Amino acid sequence: MSSGDFKTQLSRRSLLRAGAASVAVAGVGSLAAACSSGSSSGSSGSKTLKVAIFTDQASADKMQKAAAQFEAAHKGATVKFIGTTGTDWNDFFSKLLTQISAGNAPDVCCVATEGLQLFAEKGLAEPLDDYVKRDAAELKPYFADVHPALVEAMMYQGHLYELPTDFNAGNMFYNTSLFKSVGVERPADDWTRDDFHDIAKKISAKGGNTVGYDWVVRLWGSWTSWMYANGGNLLTEGKWDGGDWLWKTFYPGDPAASGRQGGWRWGDPTANSAPTVESLEYLIQLQKEGISPKPDVGGGTTLQGLFASNKIGTAIGGGFWAGGLHNAGMADDAFDVQYFPKWQSQRHLFGSGGYGIMKSSKNKDLAWEFLKTLVQPKNIDLLIPGNVTTPARKSMLTAERYATTGPKHWNVFYDTLTKFPETAPIPAPPYYQAMAIALNKRTTQAMSSGKAKAALDGLQSDLETAAKTG
Repeated sequence: MSSGDFKTQLSRRSLLRAGAASVAVAGVGSLAAACSSGSSSGSSGSKTLKVAIFTDQASADKMQKAAAQFEAAHKGATVKFIGTTGTDWNDFFSKLLTQISAGNAPDVCCVATEGLQLFAEKGLAEPLDDYVKRDAAELKPYFADVHPALVEAMMYQGHLYELPTDFNAGNMFYNTSLFKSVGVERPADDWTRDDFHDIAKKISAKGGNTVGYDWVVRLWGSWTSWMYANGGNLLTEGKWDGGDWLWKTFYPGDPAASGRQGGWRWGDPTANSAPTVESLEYLIQLQKEGISPKPDVGGGTTLQGLFASNKIGTAIGGGFWAGGLHNAGMADDAFDVQYFPKWQSQRHLFGSGGYGIMKSSKNKDLAWEFLKTLVQPKNIDLLIPGNVTTPARKSMLTAERYATTGPKHWNVFYDTLTKFPETAPIPAPPYYQAMAIALNKRTTQAMSSGKAKAALDGLQSDLETAAKTG
């Protein structure tokens, strides 16, 4: 599942545990050799595929239905979804890498943007290029239904490593009753940061612990959304060469595929650049004005509860907030969604999720056949029930799909990709785990001290060290 979709909050104590786990993973470079001697598939004649996913086992068991079509078509083959819980993606990766090191590697793994380059760089993931080229005719309907930005986010050093199943762009959710209570209508599609500020200030003036805006400390959909809109980033942006065969085969003449290459190439850190510092300074300003409280570290479960209790006017959320707010008891007309406000631009960030094959698997061909069934609409529905994320296939976003959960303007989710072509994935280099830990630490420092530049100078140093050590 993609970046916005996880179920637990990251406390200070669990953050320390995640930091310790990232240290343990520092030696992951040797894992490719370690896991090559064993396989989760058991003996070479086994037809059992183990699928690792970021969720609890009870939820993983429910996903078994997504394997029914595959098992029926491949006699003797079985699939076992294995859930692993964690505080955020970096915790999940730490646990999964520990399993791999112990010789208990899965055959297939669900990895979001945050971990794709980590797994590819360490030689743990199998490139899908040859499989895709061989079955191009069969896959054309799939790629025709998936925005090229999501596909490019699953590439690294010119190779495709996953077939995207879902994604979440950093849009802005708003509480319709709080908006009405201060006489505010739905913002325009091209609303600005100043428009946002005025609305959030009015809602905060209501008092009673009601705030106009709230957010979480993490890489996806945090103050980093403001950073993207302000023309900043934590790392220098670039593209890897390659991928021409994919774009020419599946997206010929598609303007959305123009300029696509072989995946995002994250270069030198730019964490203390002027646009990035200005973005974090703005969040400090919101806190000082009483428009936003001190942010939580980790996931958005707490935020969704407060939002549903009419204590938050606006918050960054992706398609996963539709299911989350519905599950929190909100009526489908009690909230809505709009594009992120314009600052220097209306560039959004996103995180995508998908499934790839582990290089250590002894059943790669069988695993590939399974991957092809997973990206069928029926099975994507089984993997992401209740709108807990946004389907990667555009045809699946319909009024019928969101009739049970809302929001009214569900079209915003996919239109973010089509209307704002500069929208890009979150920066997630192979050293993502160290990056996530450092980002959380330095953001907390900035919000406590009120000094964004000093904190981001520290983050710059952290990232330079992480980039060198890998």
